[in-house]
Amino acid sequence: MGGTICLVISIFPDLFLGSLMLAERSCVYNILINLMESREQELKGLGADFVFGFVQSVDGERDPRNLLLAFQVARNIINKGYDLGKFVEELFEVTSCYFPIDFSPPPNDPHGITHEELVLCLRAVLSGTPRFSEFLLPLIIEKLDSDVQSAKVDSLQTLAACGQTYSHKELAEFLPGLWSSIRREVFQTASERVESAGLSALGTITSCLSRSVLDSDEEDALQVFLNLVLKDCQHHLCEPDLKLVWPSAKLLQAANGASYRASLIVTSAVIPALLEQYNNRTECAQRRTLLEVIQGFVLPTPLSRPAEGEESVLVPFQQSLGSVVFSALVESSTGLQVTATRVLAALGQQPGLFTPPDVEKAVDHLTRLSLEEEDSQLSLAVVECSGSLAHLHPKAFISRMIPRLKEEIFSDPATVSDGLSQSNGAVRQRCVMALASVSSQASVVTESAPVLLQVVASAHAGSCGFSVEEVISVCISLEKIAQHTPDTEEIGQFFHDIIIPRLFGLALKAVLQSHSSPLTDEAVLSAIVPVISTACAGLKAELASHMAAQAVRLFLNGDVSFLPENDFPSQIQLLQSHAESRGPSQLVCLLMACVCSFPRNVDIPEIDRLLVQLEELSCTCPHVFAYTFAAKCFAGLVNKRPAGKALDAVLERVLKRISVEFENVSSTQRTQAFTLLLWVAKALLLRYHPLSTVLTDKLFASLSDPELGSKVADGFRVLMSDSPDVLNRNCHADVRIMYRQRFFAENSTKLVQGFNSAEQEKKSCYLKALSHIVNNLPRQVQLAELPALLPLLLEALSCPDQGVQLSTLSCLQPVLLEPPAALNNQLEALFTRLLALTTSPAMNVKIASLRCVHALSHLPEHMVLPFRARVLKALALPLDDIKRLVRKEAVSARGEWFLLGSPGGR
Repeated sequence: MGGTICLVISIFPDLFLGSLMLAERSCVYNILINLMESREQELKGLGADFVFGFVQSVDGERDPRNLLLAFQVARNIINKGYDLGKFVEELFEVTSCYFPIDFSPPPNDPHGITHEELVLCLRAVLSGTPRFSEFLLPLIIEKLDSDVQSAKVDSLQTLAACGQTYSHKELAEFLPGLWSSIRREVFQTASERVESAGLSALGTITSCLSRSVLDSDEEDALQVFLNLVLKDCQHHLCEPDLKLVWPSAKLLQAANGASYRASLIVTSAVIPALLEQYNNRTECAQRRTLLEVIQGFVLPTPLSRPAEGEESVLVPFQQSLGSVVFSALVESSTGLQVTATRVLAALGQQPGLFTPPDVEKAVDHLTRLSLEEEDSQLSLAVVECSGSLAHLHPKAFISRMIPRLKEEIFSDPATVSDGLSQSNGAVRQRCVMALASVSSQASVVTESAPVLLQVVASAHAGSCGFSVEEVISVCISLEKIAQHTPDTEEIGQFFHDIIIPRLFGLALKAVLQSHSSPLTDEAVLSAIVPVISTACAGLKAELASHMAAQAVRLFLNGDVSFLPENDFPSQIQLLQSHAESRGPSQLVCLLMACVCSFPRNVDIPEIDRLLVQLEELSCTCPHVFAYTFAAKCFAGLVNKRPAGKALDAVLERVLKRISVEFENVSSTQRTQAFTLLLWVAKALLLRYHPLSTVLTDKLFASLSDPELGSKVADGFRVLMSDSPDVLNRNCHADVRIMYRQRFFAENSTKLVQGFNSAEQEKKSCYLKALSHIVNNLPRQVQLAELPALLPLLLEALSCPDQGVQLSTLSCLQPVLLEPPAALNNQLEALFTRLLALTTSPAMNVKIASLRCVHALSHLPEHMVLPFRARVLKALALPLDDIKRLVRKEAVSARGEWFLLGSPGGR
């Protein structure tokens, strides 16, 4: 006899595991697991005796560590096909006695075993074989009568797991009882978890029954079961004013979405009744409820979608559904119209449900709503519906919506029709949003984007009265359209050929002409930046290289040949510093948007010459907007420059230039040099370049600078936060993972030492820098580092700088929800500072401090109860604050503190 068999035989009959110590029992289970992996065939040769032996050994086990091992053995027995013989019920009994799991790990459990882990392991055993069904299904029905919410959820989730392994034969006998239990839990429960688990279980059962193969002489188990569901739920759908309409709808929708077969049965019974009810009702509230119920049935789930060659289950009701939706779109109720747009989107996404005339009718309705309805919720719903339908039916939107929107955008405000009561600006805004929403296909973009460009050109020309805000809105829409450039090569080509050159050309005309143009406004130029950046980031390699060459030639050589309407002066110097506040140097922001957004494998021509001019502009230009974007552009290029002698030479030169200007306290260009230093430091920090430490050390040393200390402190926010327009992953920048954590680990000590040695009046700059750094760290790092930094953060709350206060409060609030032990000794100081800030002059500081006070109420009662009276007295003032948002936070916080320690409190 083999050694394995001898070992197992010696374990089972002669060894009573219950008499052994925990570690010894654990050893036995581990031996069994190892043998099942290495000696499977020999163990299977024991037949059902092995199962019987395991049943005897596990009986009475209570330790959660050993139960995990025992459940693993049981799962192996089931999954690997061991002979259960006549011991099926015994194996079930010895494992199901733990169902449902009620284990709660002790605080600071060193073993790390969770309730969820035990639940999933046991569930895998109980649902692993259909042979358990006759024992498990009655047990689940019994446990669903429990008053414990977690037991109900566990039972329903286990039932759902069974539905994936059982066939209809195992379920058939118990279907009435299972349905009765599920229906009761969804109808009566006040718990969303129980309801969700019940709906999921119903869907899985329905899906299981749908897999049954029908014989001519047997009953269709799916039809029988769905008859039960329909009988108990369908009549409630005819009572839209009563509370059971939604539980019934959810149950029917869960069954409907389980399979195509189920969808055929449920839809054919429910949709005609709902349509009849809708047509018979006159109240908008009732109609809205019925339409919302219909919405849940018209969008197929992945399981209920028709296979290839099958038609939608809604085809028989195509005309009636369309009639209901189109009639709802002209109702006076905004809520009904919103629901109708969502049903329209669901119907329009399914092949065969809309004829071409239906699509045109839908587009006309959406166009009308875009122009006439000013409700923000309805406008958003119209935008979403238009976007989903335009992707499938672009021609209808090109021929019917875009011309009408264009006409409205360029209409004279004095001639707006009397039917439009709202301002022409609001209508234009909705038109612009609609144009962006429908522009996901190249054929639509080539029609919609020129309309938006025409707005920019008209604003520049001073026609149609377009405001700066409207031009910015147009740029936001163009950016949304540009987001499709990586997905569609034709859209990328269109932006390369038309949009980007046109924007460059209009902006250049604006800065060269004498009269004022909205395109010279810094807010407008800043809004054009993401349009160009997003488009360039998505260009294919060949187009990207071509665009890079064009942009560089424009800014270095004044080559305007690629710009439309080429009537510019022959000698244009865009990277020269100008005394005028709105000179051509402003356009360096567009250069940055272009050349800093390409993938790293795209070569930028004449990059060394370009870097020299950008350095010069950033250090000598007197205007903040221009020299800041010049520094950003320089940094963006440096970040992507391959390591080597060329990069080293550039960095050596720029560091020398920065040092000369920055360290000369009488220099008029110190702020410019600091800005360049900050952005180059960020560019190098992101890619872990060795020189980044040299630059950041300069920043730390400058925190005590009497002139620039505050700006340097704010610069740490730039270093640690994501920049929206350059040096981010969307722009293909070289950004290493965990660079923030690395920076903090290397520099936190320097910051603390600098704070301790700084003069009193300079300490606030160190606190501001610290708050910016800590506020941008991942939460887990914050929790780990808080004990060491807590004294400084408390000091920061006393700093008079409101920016420091707000940044520190933003950092503290999430940490206070899971406070570290170090907080216990600092509560007095923390409460003193937080309560003082609840009456700050700044509204956002008041709100943030009230949220922190609220979070503190969740600490262990014995820790915070001594502060209760003091907190309630302090919160009386913000309760009467003139700002509603402050009063709201104060009421929420005071309610928690008032209940603290009282009977019936938390």
